[in-house]
Amino acid sequence: MSAKQKKSKFFKNPLGMFGKNIVYAILIFLAITALYASFAEREEPEEISFSRLVEEIRASEVLRITVEENKLEVALKNGGIQTAQKEPDAALSETLINYGVSSEALANVTIEMKQPSGALFWLSALLPFILPIALIGLFIWLTMRQVQRSNGQALMFGQSRARVINPEDQREKVTFKDVAGSEEAKEELLEIVDFLQNPQRFLDIGARIPRGVLLMGAPGTGKTMLAKAVAGEASVPFFHMSASEFVEMFVGVGASRVRDLFRMAKKAAPSIIFVDEIDAVGRHRGAGLGGGHDEREQTLNQILTEMDGFETSDQVIVLAATNRPDVLDPALLRPGRFDRRVVLDLPDIGEREAILRVHAVKKIMDTDINLRKIAERTPGFSGADLANLVNEAAILAARSSRKTVSQEDLTVSIEKVMLGPERKSRVFSEKEKKITAYHEAGHALVAASLPNADPVHKISIVSRGRAGGYTMKLPTEDKHLYTREYFLDELAVSLGGYAAEETVFGEITTGSSDDIRKATGLARGLVTRYGMSEKIGPVAWDDQSDLVFLGHDIGHEKKYSEEIASLVDMEVERFMKEALEKAKKIVREKKEKLSEIAEYLIQYETIEQDIFRKLMGINQENPSLVGA
Repeated sequence: MSAKQKKSKFFKNPLGMFGKNIVYAILIFLAITALYASFAEREEPEEISFSRLVEEIRASEVLRITVEENKLEVALKNGGIQTAQKEPDAALSETLINYGVSSEALANVTIEMKQPSGALFWLSALLPFILPIALIGLFIWLTMRQVQRSNGQALMFGQSRARVINPEDQREKVTFKDVAGSEEAKEELLEIVDFLQNPQRFLDIGARIPRGVLLMGAPGTGKTMLAKAVAGEASVPFFHMSASEFVEMFVGVGASRVRDLFRMAKKAAPSIIFVDEIDAVGRHRGAGLGGGHDEREQTLNQILTEMDGFETSDQVIVLAATNRPDVLDPALLRPGRFDRRVVLDLPDIGEREAILRVHAVKKIMDTDINLRKIAERTPGFSGADLANLVNEAAILAARSSRKTVSQEDLTVSIEKVMLGPERKSRVFSEKEKKITAYHEAGHALVAASLPNADPVHKISIVSRGRAGGYTMKLPTEDKHLYTREYFLDELAVSLGGYAAEETVFGEITTGSSDDIRKATGLARGLVTRYGMSEKIGPVAWDDQSDLVFLGHDIGHEKKYSEEIASLVDMEVERFMKEALEKAKKIVREKKEKLSEIAEYLIQYETIEQDIFRKLMGINQENPSLVGA
């Protein structure tokens, strides 16, 4: 249980901790009582009269007599123990002689003198009184200690929860060598490292050290890792805290934690403060929800105040990360607060290969591993995706009881990361298997027949994740700009399965629902976002800049008339119908190829790229040449 959970639990039920102490005290008391009772219930020795003792001595039954003041402990030869009392202020031997015990009989008995222990006497006398008092005192002490701890936690509630990584901690230290890719971002951040290592050089010329650097990029692109690398290169303390940790249910706690965090960082300067997911507290103020007393707004106001409060000589730089820069408050982004903005894009093919090499270092790989091929088949993968891919390959090899990771393990892991694990328990009927085969064959056939579509790498009717089958298309190179012809061909490829089902079976199934949804979104983007409709023209009607963070529809006002909305719908419908007709035409003209691909899928369930090219008659040297 975290400290935060403990505190919340304490404030919800402050007697819960005391109840625990009461239970513990009762259990200890019962244990001591049981122990005492066990000793008290031991069988007591038989107490005899002095005259009987004399008779036993005469009968030579006594082995030893232990004298402790007036008390006699008699050990018999048969192993028995007895007790007796002698006359006070009289020697035992003298008393026995007076009772008629002969010297010979007395010589056969060992007499031991035992001095009484004063401490044991007083302990046995006082223990019944001291023990209950000690238990009550222990309970009071535990209760007071818990109250003091709770008071201390209440006073510490507003303190920063930042995790501090010291530059001497080699296990946690990260440098730019540990971060593959993002070369432009590294070059930009090297200047920050120089500021932290040699601040006087900049101060002497009158330059001001940057207050903040905002790292922007898609999830998994390595923003946190890069921030740690800056601290590692500069060898300065690194204060790491998520923005969500500032905000609590108690008003003012977030602002208090911000003040404490900046105070700690200034004390340890030069240092770096890293606020992850800053959009959790840095979103637009005045959205109409929450009001001016919203805890998130108060926290943001305190961050703004602290960053403005830096002196020229303060060697504290704030790094922040977000994948939603569009929702940040403008006051955060102005010069003097976050002066620099570093964008981390998804890695290109060279950077993906470098990232794979970094993550492959700790894995035992086959000597013939070709990471370049894996990089070619993973466009759009982030650094986190690639790390997951390598890890999944290692898990797959271990499950197969192999000692090294093979190329095949990495290739299979690509599909697992993209689509999910194989669902071998999902069994298709013969009819469903045939429909799925023709559906995927339709996608692949249309893709191979259109000049602008991405080439097909693999076709499968083995269920993965939520997909009953899939056609993997991958570009030959990384793309940053897309043409209208590319989008139109992609629309036709998306509807290739729909066209194949309708052409071959004369009906359609629910298997095309996801294809239709994605194709409709692409067609609407062509009209409202990319300006690729002749009737609408270069106008962006899909303005997402004012979509508030609490929901897309709250407070969102359409900026176009109903006539424009109707025209947009008509254009989307036209793009979809034209794409479907294009796909149907290809399916009808190459129906024999469609059947050939589908039959192969029904028999083998999977078609790799080289086999697909042979089935389609694609020239291996020039893939753009497709046979009839």
